[in-house]
Amino acid sequence: MAQTTIQEPEVNLELALEHGLNEEEFKMIKNRLGRVPTFTELGVYSVMWSEHCSYKNSIVELKKLPREGEHLLVGAGEENAGLVDIGEGMGCAFKIESHNHPSAVEPYQGAATGVGGIHRDIFTMGARPVASLNSLRFGSMENPRVRFLLDGVVRGIGDYGNSFGIPVIGGEVCFDESYEGNPLVNAMSIGLVEAGKTVSAISEGLGNPVIIVGASTGRDGIHGATFASEEISEESEAKRPSVQVGDPFTEKLLLEASLEVLKTGAVVGMQDMGAAGIACSTSEMTAKGGQGMLIDLDKVPAREPGMTAYELLLSESQERMLIVAEKGREQEVINVYEKWDLHGVVIGEVVDTDRVTYKKDGQVKADIPAEHLVLGGGAPQYIRETKEPGYLEKTQNFDIESLDHPNDHIETLKKLLNSPNIASKKWVYEQYDTSVRTNTVNYPGASDSGVIRIKGSNRGLVAKTDCNGRYVYLNPRRGGQIAVVESARNVVCSGGKPMAITNCLNFGNPYKPEVYWTFKEALGGMGDACRALNTPVTGGNVSFYNENPDSAIFPTPIIGMLGLIEDVENHTTTPDFKEEGDAILYIGADRKGLGGTEYLKVVHGLTTGDAPALDIDFEVKLQESLLEAIKTGFITAAHDISDGGVSVTLAEMAIFGGVGANVNMDVLTGSLHEVLFSEAQSGVVVTVKPENLEKAQAHFKDAGVPILNVGEVVGTKLNLEGIGELEVTDMKEIYENVIPNAMGV
Repeated sequence: MAQTTIQEPEVNLELALEHGLNEEEFKMIKNRLGRVPTFTELGVYSVMWSEHCSYKNSIVELKKLPREGEHLLVGAGEENAGLVDIGEGMGCAFKIESHNHPSAVEPYQGAATGVGGIHRDIFTMGARPVASLNSLRFGSMENPRVRFLLDGVVRGIGDYGNSFGIPVIGGEVCFDESYEGNPLVNAMSIGLVEAGKTVSAISEGLGNPVIIVGASTGRDGIHGATFASEEISEESEAKRPSVQVGDPFTEKLLLEASLEVLKTGAVVGMQDMGAAGIACSTSEMTAKGGQGMLIDLDKVPAREPGMTAYELLLSESQERMLIVAEKGREQEVINVYEKWDLHGVVIGEVVDTDRVTYKKDGQVKADIPAEHLVLGGGAPQYIRETKEPGYLEKTQNFDIESLDHPNDHIETLKKLLNSPNIASKKWVYEQYDTSVRTNTVNYPGASDSGVIRIKGSNRGLVAKTDCNGRYVYLNPRRGGQIAVVESARNVVCSGGKPMAITNCLNFGNPYKPEVYWTFKEALGGMGDACRALNTPVTGGNVSFYNENPDSAIFPTPIIGMLGLIEDVENHTTTPDFKEEGDAILYIGADRKGLGGTEYLKVVHGLTTGDAPALDIDFEVKLQESLLEAIKTGFITAAHDISDGGVSVTLAEMAIFGGVGANVNMDVLTGSLHEVLFSEAQSGVVVTVKPENLEKAQAHFKDAGVPILNVGEVVGTKLNLEGIGELEVTDMKEIYENVIPNAMGV
């Protein structure tokens, strides 16, 4: 049968613009190649130079973040994920990434493939994933579309993660109108590996075979990276084919096969195929190793007939990886994957060039220097125009005291417990498997951080995802600082020592000066806090263009904080009230300021004021002294003060423990509204046994951290003396039914 010849379109500026490149970039490509690119080459450049792959509008700022630390085993961005030394010959690989745009169009598959992709980044390095977290943002739950997105995203995360067999140990879900039409779906994965047994994403060794392994390649996900590098619009609905389709059972096979194949010693380099598929994995491995690849696309196992070189290179079909093996040992690699019912096919070899060359039907379809394509290499790097947003002058000077504050503080507390941002996320996390593999110590929903035991050890990993977009919107630099310190404070409250962060930076269009100014300021704040806490940045993800036709999202730099607990049995701490008679102590800074609070949003319908106050030096002192107190053994519960203020913190501790408390708010300074509802930073509520009260007071006094005895655990009511009281069972009824009621279940 005669082969059908496909007529490729003429490559010109108009076609380049359709591919998301600008006129300047098209000229750069022609100058570097010394000719007009082929259609396939244009496709490769377009995905590799997209914001999603190249970070062309963010890399200059990212390099300013602290990227070195005593615990780091690889530098930030050097591998698929960060790698931290956790002692006893073990390393921890961890990373967080976004799948926002796909989830906005097809929430189930968008979220599912986000989970699959982040796990592949971990086991591509030779680490076994042991835990996952997520951070989700949606619009108002009153909107039926938002409820549809929430349902699809949660089912996608649950179905993929549960089938793959990795527990979800933590996460967060927030709701605000700014995320209307543009939800944020950020997925984090954590894995363990023996030190020295990781594998790099590298191409080296002339003549070494290049092997594609895993699933076959289809047309799903083509130009997914480009799709993730533009604003969501009405046309997005027509781009459903850009959303990848995942198969968690195939991913599980790929995990086991990949970890097994590394034991053969035949693997030189390994790379996940995520955004931009074969084009990305081949060019990144080549650029890192300095030796090129010659790829025969006719040998790629295709899911659909008649796929072109362009489609095969740009497909983002899931559950695939690329391996460079030692020459003569390729069959060992192939045998392992075939044993697991997966493809293992030699599609090329390492050659003595610096280029990636792709052939199809006996013809060279693309021939590009790899350095042209990769992050930090020849891809363009821009410094965008900045301008301070005009709204900041109005919001930061807003007189909150001019508002008519309600005097019924108990009724206000009930309203806050009825806010979906504060209410229980049980409806969400009960759809996830949180205990598979039986190592989970702290579960979602009743702990400040997720904790998972390191198998064969009494130590544990602690992890938290955190960011309050309102704070970053109102004060970008301080909001960036708070995102880091609050995630660290949550790790400390669970008994862990913060070690390093990964981040997922969700912002609007970087070509808008106000957006880029906010981005720079937020990163500056993150850097301030990371340096103070000695928690370097190991890598992460930038997600720009998070806008809908009406507005941009709140700037939301999600922090994934990793910590370590030396003694899981004795140091793991939870926030629930434990025993009647325990003393309730407040440690930390004054409770002053209502800017950016959930109280303002719920009671007054406002997002205004300045972000909550923060003294980073004091925050460091607080966290160090609290962790030392937990290790000493006299802290029986710890819960940081965040959304809703100290009133919500106390209510949650009572709800989690099923026991009440008598609390005297008069010992805290400030107006009653501020004392109860301020989200000022550096505050924690702890409990101690009565016999340890003096010891605790002396410990924090010696550390220079204020400590106040505010009450005791007792009875069945949360009694705020002189203010009012609520039955714990009534609070629980409100707290646990907000989201189920909104979802109609």
